[in-house]
Amino acid sequence: MDPRIERINSATAYILTKTGGRKPVAGIICGSGLGNLVDRITDSTVVPYTEIPGFPVSTVIGHKGNFIIGNLGGKCVVAMQGRFHYYEGYTMDVLTTPVRVMKKLGVEYLFVSNAAGALNPAFEVGDTVIIRDHINLLPNPLIGANMDEFGPRFPDMTCAYDRELQDKAVEIAESMGHKLHRGIYVGGSGPSYETPAEVRYFRQIGGDLVGMSTVPEVIVARHCGIRVFGISVVTNVSNTENIERNLNDGEDVVMQANKTAQWLSGLIEKMVESL
Repeated sequence: MDPRIERINSATAYILTKTGGRKPVAGIICGSGLGNLVDRITDSTVVPYTEIPGFPVSTVIGHKGNFIIGNLGGKCVVAMQGRFHYYEGYTMDVLTTPVRVMKKLGVEYLFVSNAAGALNPAFEVGDTVIIRDHINLLPNPLIGANMDEFGPRFPDMTCAYDRELQDKAVEIAESMGHKLHRGIYVGGSGPSYETPAEVRYFRQIGGDLVGMSTVPEVIVARHCGIRVFGISVVTNVSNTENIERNLNDGEDVVMQANKTAQWLSGLIEKMVESL
């Protein structure tokens, strides 16, 4: 058997021993800005990544490393408290394993969040931006033999981010007194922040946001037929000039993302409730 399939099946089988027969309708990858969402999940079962066969382990500041199954907004969900990144040294098939495990568990919708740098000068620190499309500068996670049981060799990415879910998010956010922007996310490898020349280039090719995650997970989710909603928290404004005072700091990024945690978690809960 394909070792990738073996890894997915082993992880799924172990998690199923912990779920009590519950079938999650939605998966949530709690990146920056959604770390506190798990506090809203009730009747929850926490499964540390370290216990799951074949699962990678998150090594990044602010990513705790748990798989959580429980109820949110009246629906059964599975949430990842911490994600994996290409720059941590994982291969693409390993870091996207959790998405395929979610599919095997029954997930139909995937909600993803991240911290991002603003390329668009209209965006400011603290803004929340719906991802309406992406530009992938990472290796494509579907390279290699296709896993036919999950999806086609050449999946369409015309509407990678579900338009109905985007409109629903805008409506719910407005009812909560918040404004959401929309933008195109540029996914790079990291872990170094972008040079000013790269930032100017990303703007020229149509990017509004830049970050180091999300895109591989979204591609794999769409390959599996899962509907996706993505949102970014603007935690820094990307630098366009080579000036020493224009420095990016990882701890500051986490701090800025946490400022949005309460209302953004509420938004996702209401979106899950509306499914």
